[in-house]
Amino acid sequence: MKIACGTDIVEINRIEKAVIGSIGDRFLDTVYTEKERQYCESHYNNRFQHYAARFAAKEAMFKALNKISGEKTIDWKGIEVINNIDGKPEILIKNDRIESIDISISHCREYAIANVVILYSE
Repeated sequence: MKIACGTDIVEINRIEKAVIGSIGDRFLDTVYTEKERQYCESHYNNRFQHYAARFAAKEAMFKALNKISGEKTIDWKGIEVINNIDGKPEILIKNDRIESIDISISHCREYAIANVVILYSE
């Protein structure tokens, strides 16, 4: 077993501009699954924080996956960030080599950050 990690931080206003700007629908359709969009929109007053947190989580996961040599590219929607029944974020991804994923997400008014650690087989 090996461990890989990835971290990302994003400015929330950057994601807000992408969502409400001229590329809004295309950006949302490319990056987020329907479940992710429903979750973010259910927090209407803070939806951009939630979109940014999920964006950071996906970027962090991409960084961790890059450390696994020979992995084929995965698209944005191939990584889904959900909350379990206790509200803890989890990542859903189809990859036979990944044994476990731990994720931590946080956000404030200006920034969202995510850290991902994966345990994978060689």
